[in-house]
Amino acid sequence: MSTILITGATSGLGRYVAFELVRSGHVVLAHGRDPDRTRRLVAELRAEGEAEGFVADLASLTQVRELGARVAQTRPELDVLVNNAGVGGGARGLGRETSSDGHELRLAVNYLAPVALTRALLPVLRANAPARIVNVGSAGQEPLDLDDPELGRGYSGVSAYCRAKFALAAHTFALAEELEGTGVAVNVLHPATYMDTAMVREAGVAPWNSVADGAPGVLALATRDLGTGGYFDGTRPARAHEAAYDPEVRKRLAAVTDQLLAK
Repeated sequence: MSTILITGATSGLGRYVAFELVRSGHVVLAHGRDPDRTRRLVAELRAEGEAEGFVADLASLTQVRELGARVAQTRPELDVLVNNAGVGGGARGLGRETSSDGHELRLAVNYLAPVALTRALLPVLRANAPARIVNVGSAGQEPLDLDDPELGRGYSGVSAYCRAKFALAAHTFALAEELEGTGVAVNVLHPATYMDTAMVREAGVAPWNSVADGAPGVLALATRDLGTGGYFDGTRPARAHEAAYDPEVRKRLAAVTDQLLAK
């Protein structure tokens, strides 16, 4: 059985996946932003199996890195990371929002946070190989403008969301190449379209699927050997936006990412 950290576990897809995993005998490390909700979730999970809660606001890179340090110190047996937490495009008409570090919010939470958390936990994951990293992405992908990565011009919440998910996919493919031969697999998936989550309802969209429809792909990648460097639509291998496979795009994205994380 694995020890699995799931970000954004207090609601939606993350919550559903957390219960499925703990019922299967895995140790679930449940991350949440709200201390009370995280505490209540862990109490419920412990009625089914072994679980521990970790609180952090992923809109703060300092808190993301502290989360990684706490998990590495208290759970050195960690062998699976599920980067699930995210923010959607926001309510219609909502203006550009920023994180506590001043980054565009969707880029910060949906891309910079999983990159920073993964980097913080890579030593532990490598030590516990075979290990897995699952990045919860989206079929909604739009190439990032690397000259304006934080969408300072012509802002749209939906566009910001899609650009962050594009960046996450491109980063996943680059990281898989970097980790080749280490025993750490990293994949990205689109779990399901318009699941019944707060993110979708906030956008004013009638859900097309339940979180139960989105869970099988995440569970498969978290618990089975399905290779590395892949993009999945649910449980099926698929193709991300073609630009995400471009070596030059990935090289420029890596440089921009390092600059943003250094701020």
